[in-house]
Amino acid sequence: MCGIVGYVGSQSALEVVTAGLKRLEYRGYDSAGVAVLADGGLAAAKKAGKLVNLEKELVERPLPTGSTGIGHTRWATHGGPTDANAHPHLDNAGRVAVVHNGIIENFAVLRAELAERGHELLSETDTEVVAHLLAEEFSVTADLAEAMRLVCRRLEGAFTLVAVHADEPDVVVGARRNSPLVVGVGEGEAFLASDVAAFIAHTRSAIELGQDQVVELRRGGVTVTGFDGRPGDVRSYHVDWDASAAEKGGYDYFMLKEIAEQPKAVADTLLGRIDVSGSLTLDEVRIPASELREIDKVVIVACGTAFHAGLIAKYAIEHWTRIPCEVELASEFRYRDPILDSRSLVIAISQSGETMDTLMALRHAREQGSRVLAICNTNGSTIPRESDAVLYTHAGPEVAVASTKAFLTQLVACYLVALYLGQVRGTKWGDEICAVIRDLSRISVEVERVLETMEPVRELARSLAEKDTVLFLGRHVGYPVALEGALKLKELAYMHAEGFAAGELKHGPIALIEDDLPVVVVAPSPRGRSVLHDKIVSNIQEIRARGARTIVIAEEGDEAVVPYADHLIRIPATPTLLQPLVATVPLQVFACELATARGNEVDQPRNLAKSVTVE
Repeated sequence: MCGIVGYVGSQSALEVVTAGLKRLEYRGYDSAGVAVLADGGLAAAKKAGKLVNLEKELVERPLPTGSTGIGHTRWATHGGPTDANAHPHLDNAGRVAVVHNGIIENFAVLRAELAERGHELLSETDTEVVAHLLAEEFSVTADLAEAMRLVCRRLEGAFTLVAVHADEPDVVVGARRNSPLVVGVGEGEAFLASDVAAFIAHTRSAIELGQDQVVELRRGGVTVTGFDGRPGDVRSYHVDWDASAAEKGGYDYFMLKEIAEQPKAVADTLLGRIDVSGSLTLDEVRIPASELREIDKVVIVACGTAFHAGLIAKYAIEHWTRIPCEVELASEFRYRDPILDSRSLVIAISQSGETMDTLMALRHAREQGSRVLAICNTNGSTIPRESDAVLYTHAGPEVAVASTKAFLTQLVACYLVALYLGQVRGTKWGDEICAVIRDLSRISVEVERVLETMEPVRELARSLAEKDTVLFLGRHVGYPVALEGALKLKELAYMHAEGFAAGELKHGPIALIEDDLPVVVVAPSPRGRSVLHDKIVSNIQEIRARGARTIVIAEEGDEAVVPYADHLIRIPATPTLLQPLVATVPLQVFACELATARGNEVDQPRNLAKSVTVE
């Protein structure tokens, strides 16, 4: 959820930290704050609202210059978005400053204990208790890293903590449990952040932090230990994209840039996964083929947009492998006592690799003896590390909260996994796999073609800016596309939007149809699914007869829908299972333009954050 930055080095800590926070504001923008160590003391500033409010505060009331500091941009959990609840939080003496991502579940007990010992807590947050506990432990140990280890052993829940102490002016200490934190290592300087985007302008050398680890940053190096004080494993990696990838590049919004990057992202996800003979070589899938041949059930766990990718993947997996496939909301998965065993393959889909609901579902699956394969975009994140295998999507950084290129690349990765399972199990012949791969390889060009024809979609979106409701209909793989289109409109335009399986209209939802209600229909190909196509044409006629304004997404050459479409959006003809890769793109553009027309914040929609790191 929240964005965290820490720095120790020779540069201005305030400049490094605030620049990092700008790159992380997609993670939370309810409030922001910074703390700097300088002149033997600690100075802090924080403001409710977006980062710009803090920047104004720093202009009016500058902080002293120092080379060690921390910062935070918040997505509120405990306590509303106020100045008092903004991070950093300090102890009563003003010597310790702490920033935090996650939830400390036993904070109420700890807070009561602190109050009994005479501590005065000034906020409604769970974070503030950590500052006071650190101050107590430091008064005994005079070592901030040891104080952090002692405090973390008392905390329950999921958390990332980063702290500084005025008595150790050249030290930043961080800790993580079930929440993201990554280290950046430069020449004579070091960084801590929720995401490598915060420090990518300074270094591409990063270190993964494992579960229940504490890291101590000094100019001369980095020390990693467990909460128990034992030396921790240090796994370094190189970030393979540069700072420019996380900039808007001339676009008004990151979302527009990320929509435009989808052809390249799709192509990059396919790179290196096909050998000279045309066979799939998924090197990251470290599960032996002999085990995959014994799999008798696939279960996909995901949330939000990734869940919709999973719904589409179900069609491909069952069609190409003949293995039963279930798709589960990760937030519900472990609470319903799912049936899993060693012959179950669980596929966990997460853009960030830190989605807490999905992580907890993954852990439950492993406890049941199941193999887990992660589909993820973020190297070094928790979900891939805790999985038996991983398929990285190589989409590059995605900053806008509403996911676009992550969705398309997740679909491509799911198709690759389905084909790979078909390959090792012998349910798809080599030439059949090669044919699908050829079709997939052409998709990036087809997505580019769609993007070149989007101006009428933008005009249509602007004309609907005053509407209160939009419905979405689809069949087969078009149904999850309808769900995704509705989700994008909810996220960005704050409109009532619902996606339905078109065949369910007559079972209730048709009662919602009224004069001039916009209804988006994703039409299946008349070539690949002619029966379904005929049925959806009937659905379009049904809703149009009741006054709906029909907006039909149909492939080139589909003339049967023309008489019944008030607005027709053409997409290239593709194989049925791959159609979502092109059909989703107009819905992304539609939602983005409609949100813009309504005056909404496109990249940072209200109440949302990019990565959900709490359950």
